[in-house]
Amino acid sequence: MDSQLKIGFIGAGNMAFGIAKGILSGNVLPANVKVSAPSSRNLGRFQELGIAVTHSNVEVVCGSDVVFVAIKPHVVPLVLNEISQHVTDRHMIVSVAAGVTLATLEELLPENSVVIRLMPNLPCLVQEGALLFARGSHAKQEDSALLRSLLHRCGLVEEGPEAWIDIHTGLSGSGVAFGAGRLLRDSGKHPAQLRSEVCTPGGTTIYGLHALEQGGVRASTMSAVESATERARELGRKSAAGSRK
Repeated sequence: MDSQLKIGFIGAGNMAFGIAKGILSGNVLPANVKVSAPSSRNLGRFQELGIAVTHSNVEVVCGSDVVFVAIKPHVVPLVLNEISQHVTDRHMIVSVAAGVTLATLEELLPENSVVIRLMPNLPCLVQEGALLFARGSHAKQEDSALLRSLLHRCGLVEEGPEAWIDIHTGLSGSGVAFGAGRLLRDSGKHPAQLRSEVCTPGGTTIYGLHALEQGGVRASTMSAVESATERARELGRKSAAGSRK
């Protein structure tokens, strides 16, 4: 079933790339994947995998069954408003935007849209990720099974209540920057480079790292997770406010 699915990515950042690599190591063919981004800066590495690229989000949606929305939280309302009229009942929309709630996503998309909120982490790049997802009100058990099937090569995939997502963002999403052994060993990259890749400016991870730098490691690790979790909640509140404007 996976091999016939058309998979789209809106956004070409590290999370999108990690998920794409995991999906391609399963049954999905590169010819059935398409990625969009406003600039060409990150598209080359997708092309190296045999994935088609475009600057049109609408093109991705119209040619896909499952669409991963892997963009920064503050642009979610803009992008979903752009693609909304092209989302049908055949689509599954999977949001990877930190802090953006299912309620906000469903408000921005057509009624009865199948929406899933997913939080992966950077070790998806080496297929050692920890991925947690929560279903929207119209997503069914078979949608969960399909997503698990798609993502199982990315690492550990679990479903849970949405209330766990922000905590997972703070612990597993941002937490790889607080101690990323295998990723550091296998990537061949300098620790500072890995840190910059996982730290979005103004995002959850950089808030957590700031807390680590302010004190001792044990207490700071706890504070780092708390700080990153709260930042995920803040991002969700800001996105929800933006969608109501």
